[in-house]
Amino acid sequence: MEQRRDIENIKPACRLILASASPRRRELLERIAVTDEPFSEALQPSPMHWMLADSSQCLVIEQMADGLHLYDNPIGVLANNPPFPFHRENIRQYLNVTAEPAQDRFSGQELLSPFSRGMGGFGLPGDLSSASRFVRAAFVKLNSRSAEGEKESVSQFFHILGSVDQQRGCCEVADGKYEITLYTSCCNASKGIYYYTTYENHQIQAVDMHREDLDGDTLRRYPLINEEQIHVVN
Repeated sequence: MEQRRDIENIKPACRLILASASPRRRELLERIAVTDEPFSEALQPSPMHWMLADSSQCLVIEQMADGLHLYDNPIGVLANNPPFPFHRENIRQYLNVTAEPAQDRFSGQELLSPFSRGMGGFGLPGDLSSASRFVRAAFVKLNSRSAEGEKESVSQFFHILGSVDQQRGCCEVADGKYEITLYTSCCNASKGIYYYTTYENHQIQAVDMHREDLDGDTLRRYPLINEEQIHVVN
């Protein structure tokens, strides 16, 4: 009964604000209770953004002061603060950025010509802020091309997120401490295969969940391969 009272007290703070959602999604999300209880003393609560996606749809869930907000996300990427509505509006500033060769729109008379490939991307932000990384990831994701094979698609995924990697030394958060991309991961939801790389190991590692007993009651743990794997070819 004590646990139930706690959940009931939390509910008003988790009121669901829906941009668009089916009745079934509304029903499931209304059961969610978000608290400020830390997972561990070393990992204090922080504002979180969740992206739920399958092969047909992508949704964003954000916990705000007035409740849980659910948004359709046709762009298919997500970054940290500011909240998703800001990113969705901010990206409209980059309507003219293109993967195509630059054209002379300045004079309208073809008086000017590009001096380099890639000049259609002028204006694409290159800094490490969340807002800029959202735009850059969206541009690369929406314009990238991949072969249809599993390996080719997985490889292309890591190339896409490589466009927003954070390298040690470029984003200082405290004296001598830097924000870095600790790991990058993706999952083939149809096959149940989880792929990942780490900052110290760029070789793609994979865990095939269907090779395990999915009905078992034993927690499976896989050692993190966190040392660079370099293949000498001679």
